[in-house]
Amino acid sequence: MSVADWIVLVVTLVGIVLYGIWKSRGQRDMQGYFLDNQSMPWYIVLLSIIGTQASAVTFLSAPGQAYTDGMRFVQYYFGLPLAMVVLCITFVPIFHKLKVFTAYEYLEQRFDLKTRTLTSALFLVQRALSTGISIYAPSIILSSLLGWNIYLTNIIMGGLLIIYTVSGGTRAVSYTQTFQLVIIFAAMFLAGWMVVHLLPADIGFKEALQVSGKMDKLNVIVTDFDWKDRYNIWSGLIGGFFLALSYFGTDQSQVGRYLTARSVTESRLGLLMNGLVKVPMQFLILLIGAMVFVFYLYFRAPVFFNQAQIKKVYNSEEGVAFKAVEDKYKQLATIKEQQVREMAAAIKTGDEQVIAAKKAALKETDVRSTATREEAIALIKKADPAADTNDTNYIFLHFVVNNLPKGLVGLLIAIIFLAAWGSIAAALNSLASTTVIDIYQRMFKKEETDAHYLSVSRWWTVFWGLFCIVVAQFASQLGSLIEAVNILGSLFYGVILGIFLVAFYCKRIGGSATFWAAIVSEIGVIVVYLLNIVSFLWLNAIGCFLVIIIAALFQLIAGKREELGIRN
Repeated sequence: MSVADWIVLVVTLVGIVLYGIWKSRGQRDMQGYFLDNQSMPWYIVLLSIIGTQASAVTFLSAPGQAYTDGMRFVQYYFGLPLAMVVLCITFVPIFHKLKVFTAYEYLEQRFDLKTRTLTSALFLVQRALSTGISIYAPSIILSSLLGWNIYLTNIIMGGLLIIYTVSGGTRAVSYTQTFQLVIIFAAMFLAGWMVVHLLPADIGFKEALQVSGKMDKLNVIVTDFDWKDRYNIWSGLIGGFFLALSYFGTDQSQVGRYLTARSVTESRLGLLMNGLVKVPMQFLILLIGAMVFVFYLYFRAPVFFNQAQIKKVYNSEEGVAFKAVEDKYKQLATIKEQQVREMAAAIKTGDEQVIAAKKAALKETDVRSTATREEAIALIKKADPAADTNDTNYIFLHFVVNNLPKGLVGLLIAIIFLAAWGSIAAALNSLASTTVIDIYQRMFKKEETDAHYLSVSRWWTVFWGLFCIVVAQFASQLGSLIEAVNILGSLFYGVILGIFLVAFYCKRIGGSATFWAAIVSEIGVIVVYLLNIVSFLWLNAIGCFLVIIIAALFQLIAGKREELGIRN
């Protein structure tokens, strides 16, 4: 990066930290640290919800996801608007009425302590693992730009985030996320505009869309039903609905965002607006990835987007063989450049027969390029068995660093850091609040001062930050980060949602039946995932229904035992 980029990057990041610390001054108790005394207007709640969900993974990995697999990932969000409506009707008024710090406090009132503790533990495991992956995402940037060791970079990035979160609390997270998102949306708009601007003079946005569509990158709606297909309209509407309902309704990192609102109405407005904004926002981010794909049809893409990994191969015994494969890939790229121009010219004539012929030729060359790229990846793996051979997360970063003008590169890198800090800070805040409120205060120190609990909350924030840094050290083998985070969430969210739905709507089912149903269901979800029976989005619905059905059966059996006078 240039000096101008570094100046923009440093000024933006330092400014955000100072702004957050300034906005969080005067916090002296847990009510202020975790809920900001419930003083947030709806638009701050909205931006905080979006900022918590839209981590660095979203802005770093989503364009790469569209580059490799097209835009069908957007279907993952189709169930979200309906989930927001259900939340506003059911979850929000209950949480506000009970004046809880965390969502899990309600479960002890409805069931018992063990059910509350189990649900809290499931959340803590899931959220801590996901946050570790989120720390890894911005570390990729520093590691690639500066050539730093990725493990050392994880430690530095995680350490900065711990300081940022401990010093601020909820108010710092919420207000800085608002500021961050303004910068993020502006920068992503500029990035999208630059992708099209950098294309050849005779290729505008319309032509780029046509080329992208012919190469199957605009596959927004997939109607074919397949249990194992990760992204189609059915898994998105049904599985995505249950995932969104659980994430926004039972994940403390999100519940903690709208519990800060001034009233039930403000919480509802924030959630409903999120339902309206999220789908088009994700669509546009994926569209940038589809445009980047078109860009690299006209301008040669590297055989592997992680340049740091390529340098390692150059210096190994496989260096000569790798360079030969790289030359072969470049030759195919030159052929593709000519073929895409021919296809674009054919599209302008409207002759479908010619278009089909040019498309087939380009597709054939693309298949050969993919095969050559696989040869390169095999050599990378041979040179370094521990290498991360999935470069999806590096595609957008490579485009930004190598093609955008000075200053804008620094701004784009800054927004990825900002997105990371906002979502990770919210996650660490929620991990600390759940640990202190649902476990420490409830089971160990019931009668202490607010100052004591505030101090303990800060120390638990440090603990969870360190734990997430450890998780980040293992994230390099997970492939596409945006998929990894959502798969991990789907392993737990359905079961947690099932517990809450039993609590809300199945009044005759008690705590013991729900507790054991949750354990059995969680084991069942993990088994279904390991056997690869269905795609991960369906796990959310499966986990939810398993808890409800098994809890009802356990309660029925317990009732029959009581009728027969059978005692344990």
